[in-house]
Amino acid sequence: MKQSKSSTLGTASISSLLVKQAVPASIGILVMSLNMIVDTIFVGRWIGPLAISAITVVIPVTFFIGAIGLAVGIGGSSVLSRALGSGSHEKALRVFGNQVTLTFLTSGMLAILGLVFQDRLIELFGADESFKDLALIYYRIVMYGIVMLAMCMMGNNVIRAEGKPKFAMYAMMLPAIGNIFMDYILINVFDFGMYGAAWATFISYFICFAFIVWFFIFKSELRLSLDSFKLKRKIVSEISALSSVTLARQGVISVFTVLVNNVLISTGDALDVASYGIISRALMFALFPVIGVNQGFLPIAGYNYGAEKFQRVRESINKSILYSGGLALVIFAVIMVFAPDLVSIFISNKEGQDAETLRNNAEILARTPNALRWVFAATPVIAVQLIGSSYFQAIGKAWPALLLSLTKQGFFLIPLILILPKYYGVFGVWIAFPIADVLSTIVTGYYLNSEVRRTLK
Repeated sequence: MKQSKSSTLGTASISSLLVKQAVPASIGILVMSLNMIVDTIFVGRWIGPLAISAITVVIPVTFFIGAIGLAVGIGGSSVLSRALGSGSHEKALRVFGNQVTLTFLTSGMLAILGLVFQDRLIELFGADESFKDLALIYYRIVMYGIVMLAMCMMGNNVIRAEGKPKFAMYAMMLPAIGNIFMDYILINVFDFGMYGAAWATFISYFICFAFIVWFFIFKSELRLSLDSFKLKRKIVSEISALSSVTLARQGVISVFTVLVNNVLISTGDALDVASYGIISRALMFALFPVIGVNQGFLPIAGYNYGAEKFQRVRESINKSILYSGGLALVIFAVIMVFAPDLVSIFISNKEGQDAETLRNNAEILARTPNALRWVFAATPVIAVQLIGSSYFQAIGKAWPALLLSLTKQGFFLIPLILILPKYYGVFGVWIAFPIADVLSTIVTGYYLNSEVRRTLK
């Protein structure tokens, strides 16, 4: 009976599966994104723009350590989906147990190192004296709970690979709602400032972790034994090969964020870092339905490839690109029209604020809307890049998946960020985004088309 949940990935219509998988994933991502958005709004309106800058420079290290769990989750779940598709339930159990062990050990070690070298890391990530103390407050507390975040990111992808996307959605919704509630209580009611923002985030990690543990004890078809947690070289190698795709992509994103923060500080000032903080939140929030389709596509493609149902794999690719491309076009139109309104949400001009805060708020409102439009300028074409790179990961081809996942940030965006600001200043940072989107889409589209023609006959 439990097996039927995953077996439907090989029998139900692709359209219905995409809806079933993508809608809960999209809702979960939406709520998680709203969490980050509201968190930034509360910090910006109740603490000030420099607090947004502080959170922005902390994100790369917490993002990378949390991405350990995401990488092991996505990479291992590709192996797990194909094991379920081929009927090898014992291998699926072993894979999941090894995912838990790998995530805990790796994220724990990195968290310890992150706390030991916190002062150097904060400066490296672009913090200057105007907001370094705020950044350190947030960083220390969030790092105490980062292992829980990594375990949550891993577990969430395993839940989706089991064919239970609603529970994966709940795993993202509950901590997000908890964080928003605690932000309000700790920042606005108790006036704990940056400490309140940090502890609210820590509590949200704990809520997510508690839910993930509950699911795998009471609801999962993957019943682990102690032996499942013992690392096996062959399985670790298989998980690592595919996890390296996501980890490299997330690692490059972290490096890119550090680079952008430093470039913005050197060519602009701390308020440009705050602008990027707002834009990065908008990127995750606005693209939630596109990312949701991509998340829904992964287990469908992986399961049917493992079951050698290649026509269904082709159909899943085509429909995923069609659906996510249409959604991306709508998002593009909304950003172009409502950019100033979106930015104004993060800024408070209420009476009683000091003159410096009012000046900073006015600068943010003047600088950010056009920057936001440029960053989203090539949004309509990104579906091909996302689905294309994910396809190779879903079918277990780690090397092309790794290369294609790095095309935007690694091969195009980072070099453009290093070159364009020398000639165009801060504006060069913003125009690098659409150029990288177009170039990476061309490369990914070419390789995806070639692979489909060659293998999915």
